Amino acid sequence: MTNKTPVTFARGDGIGPEIMDGTLRILEKAGAALALEEIKIGKDVYESGVSSGIPEEAWASLRRTKVFLKAPITTPQGGGYKSLNVTIRKSLGLFANVRPCVSYAPYVETKHPNMDLVIIRENEEDLYGGIEYRQSQDVMAALKIISRPGTERIVRYAFEYARANGRRKVTCMTKDNIMKLSDGLFHKVFDEIGADYPDIEQNHMIIDIGAAKVASAPHMFDVIVLPNLYGDIVSDIAAEVTGSVGLGGSSNIGADFAMFEAVHGSAPDIAGKGVANPSGLLLGAVMMLVHIGQGDVATRIHNAWLRTIEDGIHTGEIYRKDTSVRQVGTNVFTDEVIARLGETPLKLKPANYDGVQAGGMKLPPLSPRKEESKERVGVDVNLNWDGTAEDLAAKILPCVTDDLALALISNRGVKVWPDGQPETFCADNWRLRFLSKKGNVRTSQVIALMDRLNKADMNFTKAVMLHNFDGKPGFTAAQGE
Repeated sequence: MTNKTPVTFARGDGIGPEIMDGTLRILEKAGAALALEEIKIGKDVYESGVSSGIPEEAWASLRRTKVFLKAPITTPQGGGYKSLNVTIRKSLGLFANVRPCVSYAPYVETKHPNMDLVIIRENEEDLYGGIEYRQSQDVMAALKIISRPGTERIVRYAFEYARANGRRKVTCMTKDNIMKLSDGLFHKVFDEIGADYPDIEQNHMIIDIGAAKVASAPHMFDVIVLPNLYGDIVSDIAAEVTGSVGLGGSSNIGADFAMFEAVHGSAPDIAGKGVANPSGLLLGAVMMLVHIGQGDVATRIHNAWLRTIEDGIHTGEIYRKDTSVRQVGTNVFTDEVIARLGETPLKLKPANYDGVQAGGMKLPPLSPRKEESKERVGVDVNLNWDGTAEDLAAKILPCVTDDLALALISNRGVKVWPDGQPETFCADNWRLRFLSKKGNVRTSQVIALMDRLNKADMNFTKAVMLHNFDGKPGFTAAQGE
């Protein structure tokens, strides 16, 4: 293989440099044809004054190679630092996070020897947008964003992945019994797109019982597709249930770029001790090799790794006296994998990437957008107040005209006026819902209302316009309404 594929890599923080060095050694010995470009990202870059954690020259390398092998990084604690993982995923359009979770019984201890599932997690939206506000001294708020095109892409990817990889079932998990609009959209799109795949079994589960079932009965699942936050949590549960989160690799796939990494974090508590398991990053690199069209090398490495695990050569976190032969550190484990290149496992299912399509899957275009009628019917106004709901209403009602009526006051999502329950605990940030009595609300009406509130010394912290779409409310009711 003479043509080398350009690949950007970063050694990262914590145990990152150790496991990256081991992974690169295995890639080289296995014959991977890579033109490597190293970039610096993470903790040192943050602390040098680059608030994103990634300098401009690193972006330039990623734009050249379009393939990124990344070791774990550490985001410094405290305000002002955004997650570098989220920044890279969103900036490069890496909308699909793919995490295979396989058990390796009896060689790695697990209560679920028949586990073999894939988590497909939406990677760009949801609460990971990191849009948060301090609304008052006591109240913080986060904005959860679920879009139809973003959801359609990840759900379509999940079904296409299942079909391309011989998977028989796709499960969607949301909390749409509570978040009826955001999670409700995700579930609705899943049902719509699922109709195009009658050959694949499909079902929906509420996320809490779904996560519990992944932990207790993972054999129930084949492919699971989830919004971002749920996917992050469930994929770590699934990886841990296999026997160790340290064995999990993942890919982050977009239309033009791809990033490959370990599921686990930077583990600074064991950094520099030479005991870290490189398996997660190595299996991420195997996914990378398949993506760039070097499936033969991926097969060679994966089978050598399986044989090493099968032979009982284990790092500390998976070592067990009854199932392991020898406990080793990072460098020795790497050496043992290299020594088995060209071998295949005797009992575990061998890897075979022959004929697997390089470059990921090409998705069909998004469904045509159905235009809906949109009518503004009111406004929600948040403001700070230290008194009671009744006292607040008494201050607000003189500011209300016949055009916009005060429909309710809520606190932390619970209706407290009119006819609220006296036992309801209230914080210092309140939501006032004003609805129109006469139909479509003009911007000038809202501005006039704000002006009257301001003159009454009722300074608002946030305002959100309320709309109906095709005659249906585009906003939820308060609890108890």
